[in-house]
Amino acid sequence: MIDLYYWPTPNGHKVTMLLEETGLDHDIKPINIGKGEQFDPAFLKIAPNNRMPAIVDHQPADGGEPISLFESGAILLYLAEKTGKFIPADIRGRGEVLQWLFWQMGGLGPMAGQNHHFVTYAPERIPYAMDRYVNETNRLYGVLDRRLADRAFVAGDDYTIADMASYPWIVPHERQQQKLSDFPHLERWFRAIEERPATVRAYEIADRYRKPDEQTVNEESRSILFGQTAASATRR
Repeated sequence: MIDLYYWPTPNGHKVTMLLEETGLDHDIKPINIGKGEQFDPAFLKIAPNNRMPAIVDHQPADGGEPISLFESGAILLYLAEKTGKFIPADIRGRGEVLQWLFWQMGGLGPMAGQNHHFVTYAPERIPYAMDRYVNETNRLYGVLDRRLADRAFVAGDDYTIADMASYPWIVPHERQQQKLSDFPHLERWFRAIEERPATVRAYEIADRYRKPDEQTVNEESRSILFGQTAASATRR
């Protein structure tokens, strides 16, 4: 059994997509980040970075004590290796997957996240910051579009964790001020993943926790989400 500490964010969707693809038994433990539940001391023992998702695997492959992990990329890699699915066994195929997984973790996710922040959540509009991150998001969409020009999926012919990592960050493309029609190869890839039954189920999970009154960031949740320092995180 996998305990998944989750909230319906792009990084949370990555893990539910893989769990639904693999059929691993799992129990979702919601962490409402707008209410500060990520600072609960019990959660911090699993995820010391105050962020979800995180998992606890109660049946690790070595038969030993439960294993806990945080960071969505590490979780995807761990679960792919646990099941032997969605990552190639050969060195070259594995390398392709890993470099694009890390590309998403180091590039697409952080840049799109800053896009979301300055375009949608920042209390004041800062044109330079908005342009900076909208343009960088656009550049990264272009990287992905070129990559997909001659292959079905990011790492080749097969669907892998590299695709699952990037897809949820493309879902909010309109909010990121991007047009999928400007990136035809990316759009074809996006629609193919969107239609996968496991993807549909993963996003249905999100609907269980996404409530209308929690869509708007108010002053309290803004402070919780964006006003953290080392001292404030440890005081909660």
